[in-house]
Amino acid sequence: MATQIIMDHNGDTRHYFDVKDAKALLDAERRFKALTGAGFTAATRTTSGEPVVTRTFDPTVKETLFFPRLVGG
Repeated sequence: MATQIIMDHNGDTRHYFDVKDAKALLDAERRFKALTGAGFTAATRTTSGEPVVTRTFDPTVKETLFFPRLVGG
């Protein structure tokens, strides 16, 4: 089961989906596009554990973390 973790000012929200479920996979891809389109950065981990920014939806990734755009002031 894959997970999308969305960070915000309240903490985080987790969305779990089964890559074998076509509807869940479509919902996850739409969520990915909506969040990155709204300015969130998506990050995954490589097999060695290093974080990497991703710009495309990959259903084979076990966990994707979304964090909002940082605003300085």
